Amino acid sequence: MDFVDSDRSRSYRGASAAAVKPDPARSSPPAVRPGEDSRPNVISAKIVVGGGFGAGKTTFVGTVSEIAPLTTEAVLTDASTSVDDLVATPDKSTTTVAMDFGRLSLDAELILYLFGTPGQHRFWFMWDDLVRGAIGAVVLVDTRRLADCFAAVDFFEDRGLPYVVGVNCFDGVLSHSVEDVREALAIGPAVPIVPCDARERESTKSTLIALVEHAMRKSVATPA
Repeated sequence: MDFVDSDRSRSYRGASAAAVKPDPARSSPPAVRPGEDSRPNVISAKIVVGGGFGAGKTTFVGTVSEIAPLTTEAVLTDASTSVDDLVATPDKSTTTVAMDFGRLSLDAELILYLFGTPGQHRFWFMWDDLVRGAIGAVVLVDTRRLADCFAAVDFFEDRGLPYVVGVNCFDGVLSHSVEDVREALAIGPAVPIVPCDARERESTKSTLIALVEHAMRKSVATPA
């Protein structure tokens, strides 16, 4: 494995975490709570889709959503070229500046509300609001720029929020093994790592199912 050094990963993640410490003074929107759907016996849950800039978060939410997704895309301009790295994504022309929103009914009794986070550092102040009330998160990873997701991993770990890592297979290719990615991210075996393709609905749906199952296991294992 040669795409990232594990020791360097740990130190980088520690530095990144300082930039996204929780701000208790910030006001947050109400959580999506079970039972709010008008239909009887329907449970709704909130899920956050995070990751680095250009990792595929907007595509992920839009692909799996059963409704027209709400996006807050803005056109990338020359002014952002010094801070937004487009080397790995030269065709990217827009970026999320607030959030993406979508909905997925896993079955007749469970509805997931999806909130995609903005990826650039300058929009991290919104993350505390977006994760309030979530049952878990998907961290999308682009192995070409693995360091970009370290801050997202630290963010969810610091808050004790269950998460899975979705290794986005750009061009349909898994460039590195799951275990290589796990070692590079320095995360334990309890965190699921799922290869996925953000452009394929069944693939993104499977990733969300893996997250729900992981969150349920952690909920059962955690004493009340």
